[in-house]
Amino acid sequence: MKTSDFDYSLPPELIAQTPIEPRSQSRLMVVNRKDGSIEHRRFFEITDYLRAGDVLVFNNSRVIPARLRGNRTESGGKLEILLLRQLGPNLWETLVKPARRLKAGASIEITGAVSTGSELAGRVTAKVVGSGEDSSRILEFSDERLLPALGEIPLPPYIHTPLQDPARYQTVYAEPAGSVAAPTAGLHFTPELIDNMKAGGIHCLFTTLHIGLDTFRPVREDDPREHKIHREYGELSRQVADELCQAKLDGRRIICVGTTSARLVEAAAQAGANGALPPFSGWVDLFIIPGHRFRAVDALITNFHLPKSTLLMLVSAFAGKELIDKAYREAIAEEYRFYSFGDAMLVL
Repeated sequence: MKTSDFDYSLPPELIAQTPIEPRSQSRLMVVNRKDGSIEHRRFFEITDYLRAGDVLVFNNSRVIPARLRGNRTESGGKLEILLLRQLGPNLWETLVKPARRLKAGASIEITGAVSTGSELAGRVTAKVVGSGEDSSRILEFSDERLLPALGEIPLPPYIHTPLQDPARYQTVYAEPAGSVAAPTAGLHFTPELIDNMKAGGIHCLFTTLHIGLDTFRPVREDDPREHKIHREYGELSRQVADELCQAKLDGRRIICVGTTSARLVEAAAQAGANGALPPFSGWVDLFIIPGHRFRAVDALITNFHLPKSTLLMLVSAFAGKELIDKAYREAIAEEYRFYSFGDAMLVL
């Protein structure tokens, strides 16, 4: 197995630049693992493939305003900062561009308009206190409480059209803040669709996995098994774990909404003994590639992913590489919309 096995050519015009309105009108490719068949539907028709008792597992993480703009205190040079994950009070692992010559001790000033009662003011300083993985920088901020007002939602680098409504890069059920990218498989759901599913006996459960650096970077090693996946913090409550265990005992399907939910559920399942699925709270570094034995996930809702990405490798592990290659070829031929604001796939 080589990383190049997960490469493919995509016409640039198929990279979705804006979201579909309404959300549930996006296209849906239904891929059947048993017979290799492929159907073309609309996302709101997903209920045709669900049955009473099915359990849908959502990732309810909210995207934070993780992109900040600042200047080097010493030279005034402009910098862009992307918050990756919090390491402690006022302490964050970040990506800084340009990071060249940005060594420990360097100071950055971040300014902007922040509402503080009756006046507008806002000034935060950041000090470089170390380096992390993949050329990241550890920054200590003077007051992280002002960062949400100073920052902006970070769209992926392949989206070049400004987003008119930042809420469209959040799921309708997003709650705990912590991600630097949206769990995009969930962007297709509307409150009405979720209500319809619940009325049909579908169980909707919510977990949290805060999405980090790996969403933005491809696998660079020739052998994907040598890739070190970026850790992401996740929580799966005891109530959710108990409901998932009961579903397994009853023979009901667990359907993960997105690769992030799938990674969290599988990480929890791996931590359990004798087929149990315990609650989970901590860092997730599970890298799922072909050959992985899925312990909990029975079906997957996902988008179409970047070449050589860990997300594409996970989907290929779940459905089989040949079937996913076939599905992607058909998606390109049928002019599906790809990536974050693109169309969806249901793998049964």
